[in-house]
Amino acid sequence: MEAIETSDESLRGQVEIWQHMFSFADSMALKCAVELRIADIINTQGGPITLSQLASSIGSPSPGISYLSRIMRLLVRKKIFAAYHDSNGNGETLYGLTHSSRWLLRDSELSLAPMILMENHPLLMAPWHCFSQCVKEGGIAFKIAHGKEIWDFALQNPEFNKLFNDGLACTSKIIARAIISGYKDGFSSINGSLVDVGGGTGELINEIVKSYPHIRGINFDLPHVVSTAPKFDGISHVDGDMFQAIPKADAAIMKFVLHDWSDEDCVKILSNCRNAIPEKTGKVLITEVIVKPDGNDLSDDTGLDFDLLMIAHSTGGKERTEVEWKKILEEAGFPRYNIINIPAIPFIIEAFPQ
Repeated sequence: MEAIETSDESLRGQVEIWQHMFSFADSMALKCAVELRIADIINTQGGPITLSQLASSIGSPSPGISYLSRIMRLLVRKKIFAAYHDSNGNGETLYGLTHSSRWLLRDSELSLAPMILMENHPLLMAPWHCFSQCVKEGGIAFKIAHGKEIWDFALQNPEFNKLFNDGLACTSKIIARAIISGYKDGFSSINGSLVDVGGGTGELINEIVKSYPHIRGINFDLPHVVSTAPKFDGISHVDGDMFQAIPKADAAIMKFVLHDWSDEDCVKILSNCRNAIPEKTGKVLITEVIVKPDGNDLSDDTGLDFDLLMIAHSTGGKERTEVEWKKILEEAGFPRYNIINIPAIPFIIEAFPQ
């Protein structure tokens, strides 16, 4: 009979496997907090509140307080919420916000709540269960799970399309702030128009134009996406296919677009961008993750998670290292580029046609 190891290293290894096995519990508790608007309830009260106060505000005549207590216990452990002892001495725990839970406020201008609901929706979780089949047989995980690729699925399912667009729109607002603060001189030098390729409902280009009103904004995406876009001052919505042609502009920007596509597709999209901008003065701004497998920065682990997200939801896309980005840019006719750090997970890759 094989001896069972009892060393500290072995026990630590076992515990780590248990933690990874149940890591989905964290995201499900997070989703529950967003669905119940727990952060918003606490925020509305103006400070920490008791469990009974929280339960009475979730909109249910008979809330499961014991369930809520256990979910909050985990979220406090993960530092999503804070717990305090009641100063009145009655022994009750008070729950408050942290720097993390403020990103769950659904009524806040900057919130990750729509993205949490999107990424943890059963339709978007299903492709993750197809990874082993993808390894064995190839194919697209989303198509294996749902019979069609994500873009076609969104086209035929309005509710899913809204869920998807809302999730991307909230990240656009957050990243737009980071881009604007980290690329001030770059936008000042654009003396004309800027086209957001794959711009969704236009949140990113709107934030840029609000900060730099001398720029004429063009939001470019597929017809079914642009049709749901609100009107913004200084922004024109243009529908089309980025694989066919991109509207002429003085510069182009793409946020989390190229990671959805294969290297070959990226070269095609970038080549069309090159044809759309002036050869001597034009530039393309690519906001994407740069993978650093051995990196120690705060967001390096998240970059690797994003890469697996591309297996789950994209059409052959992936996150890339700097070497991989350089190769794609050169093949598309962009021999010169800069990498600019911004206060967000992605970087700005500033690419020039000469």
